[in-house]
Amino acid sequence: MIDIGLSKLALIGVVALVVIGPERLPKVARMAGTLFGRAQRYINDVKSEVSREIELDELRKMQKDVEQAASDVSGSINKSMSDTENAINDAWNGGDSSGGDSASSSTWSRTPSADTLSIKSKAFRRKKLARTTAVPAWYKHQSGRKTRVISASARVAKYRPIGAGKSAGFF
Repeated sequence: MIDIGLSKLALIGVVALVVIGPERLPKVARMAGTLFGRAQRYINDVKSEVSREIELDELRKMQKDVEQAASDVSGSINKSMSDTENAINDAWNGGDSSGGDSASSSTWSRTPSADTLSIKSKAFRRKKLARTTAVPAWYKHQSGRKTRVISASARVAKYRPIGAGKSAGFF
């Protein structure tokens, strides 16, 4: 960086005062300050973009590593599942290691049939609909269904005419 001390700044100020003049010096100083501020902001923006790009590269590298590890784990799980499935099929077929026929090995499929899935999904939707649906308030008011429970004295006060209590001799 440029090493500018106090004496050098004073010398620059005196030269600028002589060359530019006292009338235009404040305007030039303001313009120089604004340009310097813009330059600093631009440099800071470039620095932040570079640091973001470096972080994104690191995150991409980390993502590739995680995906590779996940695919390795998935492959090992699938291999162990197929080994276990073959062992169960062999045990089911009476220990015959010749592989058996294709019909008996397909009985141990890991995916449920489409009919089973559709029945389960319909039942789930029906239960969820029964839990989440509510009768709208406008229908409750229209059909006369009670939305709030109020006490008996509150109902009497609500439906009694305004001057009825005094004329009846209650007070």
